Amino acid sequence: MTTRRHFLAASAAAPLLAQVKSHSANDTIQIAIIGAGGMGTEDVKSSLKAGSKLVAASDIYQGRLTRIQEEFGKDVFTTRDYREVLARPDIDAVIVATPDHWHQKIAIDAMNAGKDVYVEKPMVQRVDDGKPLVETEQKTGRILQVGSQRVSSIVYKKAQELMQSGVIGGLNMVEAWWDRNDAIGAWEYSIPPDATPENIDWDRFLGRAPKVPFEPIRLFRWRCYRDYGTGVAGDLFVHLFSGMHFVTGAIGPTRVYATGGLRFWKDGRDVPDVFLGLYDYPETPRHPAFNLALRVNFVDGGAENSGFRFIGSEGVLTIAGGVTVSRTPRETEPGYTIDTFPKNVQEEYLKKYREKYPPQNASADSIRPQTEEKFSAPHGYSDHLDHHKNFLAAVRSRKPVVENSVFGFRAAGPALLSNVSYFEKRICEWDPETMTLKG
Repeated sequence: MTTRRHFLAASAAAPLLAQVKSHSANDTIQIAIIGAGGMGTEDVKSSLKAGSKLVAASDIYQGRLTRIQEEFGKDVFTTRDYREVLARPDIDAVIVATPDHWHQKIAIDAMNAGKDVYVEKPMVQRVDDGKPLVETEQKTGRILQVGSQRVSSIVYKKAQELMQSGVIGGLNMVEAWWDRNDAIGAWEYSIPPDATPENIDWDRFLGRAPKVPFEPIRLFRWRCYRDYGTGVAGDLFVHLFSGMHFVTGAIGPTRVYATGGLRFWKDGRDVPDVFLGLYDYPETPRHPAFNLALRVNFVDGGAENSGFRFIGSEGVLTIAGGVTVSRTPRETEPGYTIDTFPKNVQEEYLKKYREKYPPQNASADSIRPQTEEKFSAPHGYSDHLDHHKNFLAAVRSRKPVVENSVFGFRAAGPALLSNVSYFEKRICEWDPETMTLKG
């Protein structure tokens, strides 16, 4: 057990802990998990495969701490108080996989305690949470990586290379979607029968959220409630923003509008299960102006599916498992609609048209190809594993990650503003450079 003396010692050593610890390429990075639910446990498994060692775990439900030791060993230190984890000098990095309303607070505390941080998306619950977290990362010099794995995917890297080559011409629109048709996909997670006040630190779970009586469903299905989660926008839209920003080099829209509704999963949740967003991206040196349309439907009658369509003047790049580039040649002449003109006007028009577009003799050489190229990742490839490999590599090398707090906030910002737009029934103006809500 960590005592008051240990906390005081950790506080006194804070300036030393904040110094960057060097690691060789072969060093084992010792990690801790804070928030040992489904996503947190999967993060641990990927991190261990990537070469780390689990030293400690914190969760406010005792059953998950028991399960951590069953799965990863009795020597893993467990506690309900994450501060006891941060006080341990043997921990190099922490994975923060708590409900969204705890992300910013724990990530900031961890960096100030000298720990590198892998924080689950959407990184922050509120737009106002973003700037303090960015400032802490920059001030402490810690590595922070947001857990949206598309940024480390070889599939999205291939899409990025193809986009940069100009394969689809000038980008003008992006469509992305993520549809589901099952209860677990709609966040109806199982509630353990031993979910009692004795086994759950209810006050710690609530944190800054409104104080309400003990109600286990709010903990185990926290994504359904605005007090603790960020709904569809923070769970799935933010993945789509992250992937799209990585592929295009975009940093965010200037206008955000969202709509939707609660159509099917009327289980007490206060967030929509059908959600749509429209976003205006201005021209930058990295890309032309384009529009983004996002969709998530938890009531889709078909199988779960997700993907992207990057639409350009010369073709379409699709991401759905792998990458596909489809191109249909443009016509060699625009055609004409002159049937309703008087006969003499038709003749005059057609004469000038044929002077500009002479008739072409049909030949094998005149047949232009309609092409489709497909690129697939190797069987069994995991971008989640690669994401954790990249994080551990950065912890060792101290070189910046792609999905740091700035990248993460530029994805989380418009995602969270989608909620603002939906619940306040208004268009939101966003400055992606300064990451500031206008007005």
